[in-house]
Amino acid sequence: MKIIILGAGPAGLYAGLLIKKASPSHDITIIERNAADVTYGWGVVFSDRTLASFQRADYRSYEQITNRFVIWDAIDVHYREAIIRCGGHVIASIARKDLLNILQRRCKEVGINLVFKQEIHDLADLGSYDLLIAADGVNSIVRKIYANHFKSRVEAGKARYIWLGAQKVLDAFTFIFRENEHGLFQVHAYPSSGTTSTFIVECDEATWLNAGLDSANEEQSLAYCHQLFAKDLGGAPLLSNNSRWINFPTLKTESWHYQNIVLLGDAVHTAHFSIGSGTKLAMEDAIALATALERQPNLEDALNEYELERKPVVEIFQKAAQVSQEYFETIKRYLGLEPMQFTFQLLTRSGRISYDDLRLRDPRFGDAVDRWFGQRAGKRRTSFAPPPMFTPIELRTLTLANRIVSSPGAQETCEQDGTANDEYLTRIKNCGLSGAGLVMSGPVAVSAEGRITPNCAGMYDTRYITAWAKIVRAIHDKTTAKIAIQLNHAGRRGATQSRAEGLDRPLRQGSWPLISASALPYTPHSQIPREMSRSDREIVHNDFVRAASIAERAGVDLLQLNFAHGYLLASFLSPLTNLRCDEYGGDLEGRMRFPLEVFDAVRDVWPTNKPLSVALSVTDYARGGTGVEDAVIYARLLKKHGCDILEVKAGQTTIESEPAYGRGFLTQLSEQVRNEANIPTMVGGYLTTSNEVNTILAAGRADLCIMDIPLRNG
Repeated sequence: MKIIILGAGPAGLYAGLLIKKASPSHDITIIERNAADVTYGWGVVFSDRTLASFQRADYRSYEQITNRFVIWDAIDVHYREAIIRCGGHVIASIARKDLLNILQRRCKEVGINLVFKQEIHDLADLGSYDLLIAADGVNSIVRKIYANHFKSRVEAGKARYIWLGAQKVLDAFTFIFRENEHGLFQVHAYPSSGTTSTFIVECDEATWLNAGLDSANEEQSLAYCHQLFAKDLGGAPLLSNNSRWINFPTLKTESWHYQNIVLLGDAVHTAHFSIGSGTKLAMEDAIALATALERQPNLEDALNEYELERKPVVEIFQKAAQVSQEYFETIKRYLGLEPMQFTFQLLTRSGRISYDDLRLRDPRFGDAVDRWFGQRAGKRRTSFAPPPMFTPIELRTLTLANRIVSSPGAQETCEQDGTANDEYLTRIKNCGLSGAGLVMSGPVAVSAEGRITPNCAGMYDTRYITAWAKIVRAIHDKTTAKIAIQLNHAGRRGATQSRAEGLDRPLRQGSWPLISASALPYTPHSQIPREMSRSDREIVHNDFVRAASIAERAGVDLLQLNFAHGYLLASFLSPLTNLRCDEYGGDLEGRMRFPLEVFDAVRDVWPTNKPLSVALSVTDYARGGTGVEDAVIYARLLKKHGCDILEVKAGQTTIESEPAYGRGFLTQLSEQVRNEANIPTMVGGYLTTSNEVNTILAAGRADLCIMDIPLRNG
């Protein structure tokens, strides 16, 4: 088979080597537009897992590559004049030029024809071939020629970066954060040879413009960065190699092959440099392609196998890379974190490394994180500290024994008059017996008209005090937990059948009139609610105040108001459900007016020593709806008015919402709201393990975690 490979980077060279080794009779030519000794960039990194696959694929090149390695196991974070080290991250790097030289020599040894300094503008210039492997990078000419078939898209990152070198050998992967009059700059640096290190400088667009780097040439950019990081460089010079400020291009491709043409490496996908996987993925592509060609006698079958094997793997890495990229693009969000938490947040940013991973890799670092977390919570130094999830937290004068929240969720086991019966009590008590620090009820209606279903719990008559006081005593007497009640008015999602009959299905009989911000039904089959009048607002306002007073008399520890999931108060917040033309609609301030009036009224009657919480949908997951940026503004307002902790929820504002459900799907939303609005948050999202919870808490992504805990019978 005659094979032409465009591009003599790691992907193209390694693919040619492995294919030729497997089938020496193949006629393989690799064509490169640059000279053999010309390359850009400095070092590339590999993990020990990647090296194992290289060892199996071609031991001779593996041996030559590893002989040139610089190996380290520590990550250093320079932040606020502190340097925090975490060990156990075994990573190896090699100068890109050395890697290419090794692969070029191996290709020559096995009989591959290498052609350098040949630019290809038209595939007709290549003559005939049985297989064309396009490994010609992110700007692949092959991919552009057949754009309609490959269907690629490139998204430019928001930050600017420049890829430099430093004539200094670092002993760790090093992150440096420096702020000057122009803004914040960050460095991603690591040793790349025995004499130099890779030194990538990154900043946001505004900082880049403020510093005048948009008009700076290579020499001026080098001088600016050298002066800014002079202390970190210790007098060592920075080096450039056709270095310029660019936005990182994330490339995703729908189809990886067309007829007898296949894409490889950066020609088909890219992943942000902050996870250090670009060359790894490219060379693993080469291994998979060579294996598929050896295993499948039919070319089409081989190319299909290659794509089916590699595409899902690459998508996982690209997802992690996107999270990491967005972290660095929004790094200013985390500048309020103290150095230890900032470091932990950075190390766990992509989701590939967790609290347990870090404790395993570096127990001393893990202990330091626990001690810092405990000291911050208890305001005192201690030699030993529990994991974050078992660290107490104070909300006003309420102390929770740990950071775990358990909830029975929406319960439909109460009497039809709203009375919480023994079955309801048992479910609540079992949550407390789980060991959680806080038990959170499901939605409790503030009026009969505010129920979701006829069997929802209520708190709209003083006769309920006895039943709720019994529940509170059961929690306090039988467990170490505290109890929170969520007050809710169902609004347009009310008067529905039991969930066992289906979600949001209207009652066949025994219904009641519904109200909402605007006269919009929740589903096409739902009852059309009445747009709330002034009189309606006064009634609802008083209902919440009355319910709060009942909760206080029953001994409830924490109160939460439900501003989420399309219920009444939430319907005012979203432009999708609030079409009002009066002062309670329109812009964000108008939409927040009535929910804030209710909050203020409840805060006035709820004891000042007890915490008040809000459950807030921070995104509607629907076009034209509320987004996280709006939620940050809402959160700041709520904090200013006395909200002590915000439960982060999402979606269900309309039936058109498209939530990205999954393990921890609310965590990133909580992180943004917490750190941008500077308000404590509570987050759920199918959290089931202590590792997930400890990672979230230690990183400052939330302050309480709602866990899906198997409940015992008590």
